[in-house]
Amino acid sequence: MNAPQTDLRSQVSEAEWRIRTDLAAAYRLIAHYGWDDLVFTHISARVPGPEHHFLINPYGLMFDEITASNLVKVDAHCQPVIETEYPVNPAGFVIHSCIHEGREDVVCVLHTHTPSGVAVSAQAAGLLPISQQATVVMPSLAYHDYEGVAVHEDEQPRLQSNLGRNSYLILRNHGLLTVGRSVAEAFQNMFTLQRACEIQVLAQAGGQELVMVSNEIVDRNRAALRVALTDKGSGLAWPALLRRLDRVSPGYGD
Repeated sequence: MNAPQTDLRSQVSEAEWRIRTDLAAAYRLIAHYGWDDLVFTHISARVPGPEHHFLINPYGLMFDEITASNLVKVDAHCQPVIETEYPVNPAGFVIHSCIHEGREDVVCVLHTHTPSGVAVSAQAAGLLPISQQATVVMPSLAYHDYEGVAVHEDEQPRLQSNLGRNSYLILRNHGLLTVGRSVAEAFQNMFTLQRACEIQVLAQAGGQELVMVSNEIVDRNRAALRVALTDKGSGLAWPALLRRLDRVSPGYGD
């Protein structure tokens, strides 16, 4: 192993440090929005370079305790690349490692167990086209059936196959998962999917018949979304989110 993380920034490239800072920010944002689950669930990010290393949370820390320096860098066998006092969640490794392996375009994988996300994941019809947020998600949404706590490597091929080339995955009876070409994109994808689930649960609680958006409108919204985001995609909201973190949860970049 390399030297301990006492001065980690001097041990890693600037590109890796930028990924570390963004990933730590994503963990803090998950805590800020109340989407965390004690020390469970996980977000990972691919480290630039040919080694196929990625960063994941130190198992045992709350998400609002995570910083750029205390993220754990592991190899394809879940072995820390830089010495750390923290273990890695084995379920996190099983899920995240296979997605990073199967999707070279993915930089970040984000997984949550929110009540509304789990509630929708347990519904036979899954996510319904009843909100604008749902129409954004549905063209790139897939499902994966529950196989128990994800600690068995034989589940990995099915996770890869079910996700396919999509950006959103509902893990049946379990939670939500999004991927992105950046940490910012994975987070924005999760924000949209989470909000769609919250809206669905609230709408169903109203006890009235729901109005479904047509497939034609869902298809039309794909093109309209690019206009609405002014071609900046996830880069439009991410700087503002970081400014919010600087006010409410500083120190993520340490």
